[in-house]
Amino acid sequence: MRGREWSRPVRPARREVLSAVPELEEGRPPLLFVPGFGHGAWAFAEHWLGHAASRGFSAYAVSLRGHGGSEPAPEATLRAYAHDVVQVAASLPRQAVLVGHGAGALVVAHALARYPARGAVLVAPVFGGWGVLGAALRRNPAGTLPAVFGGPLRLNRGQLFSRELPDEEARRYVGRLGRAGRRAQWALLGEPVAEPAVGAPPVLVLGSPDDRVVPASTLTRVARRYGSAPLLFPGMGHDLMLDARWAEPIDAILDWLEKEPAAH
Repeated sequence: MRGREWSRPVRPARREVLSAVPELEEGRPPLLFVPGFGHGAWAFAEHWLGHAASRGFSAYAVSLRGHGGSEPAPEATLRAYAHDVVQVAASLPRQAVLVGHGAGALVVAHALARYPARGAVLVAPVFGGWGVLGAALRRNPAGTLPAVFGGPLRLNRGQLFSRELPDEEARRYVGRLGRAGRRAQWALLGEPVAEPAVGAPPVLVLGSPDDRVVPASTLTRVARRYGSAPLLFPGMGHDLMLDARWAEPIDAILDWLEKEPAAH
């Protein structure tokens, strides 16, 4: 236990957790989905939770504090988000596989240093740094610049989805986006490096080479950090779990879990 955890504990917060469970329990590890900044558990409840359950995996999604139906937390930190994930994961019936999307993948990376996960999946990971900020400023300056000064980060349809997704669905999803705590947003500027994972769980990194939030070079760099290569889904946007071909990445994740011995 780290001294800071004792001297400066994270304030408790009410957290929203959505779930879908299979009709027949097969003893597989539960999945805990962690959405990126601005997204809530709803982003996984739309498609991925039910699909995972249909393939025999109990699936849960947490809204980080200040997101979705969780308690408001405008001053939340990256550490507080990681705390949320660890607390929810520890409450599940068995050791979970953590699945993080966007900046939620960075939250998962930090949670792995405190929770002995059976495995982890980093989907379109946003690990911060000036390179990612520069790409965001080029593609969406009006939505990105306010976040540098503590305002909301506003992602647009072109960054999040492919053209295959009907405009009506895209508008509905964009309209549901919230905002992360400003301190957590600022943390991304420094590319905060996570401590080593407890127990060295297997880690899968996946994304799209056409993602307008995460450059392909970032996917490769993050995957190399975990000793692998990224699994790519061309033609998809940043929000793989909501895009038109959402079934392809979740099926790939579940296929990997079924074949990965350490995740069983």
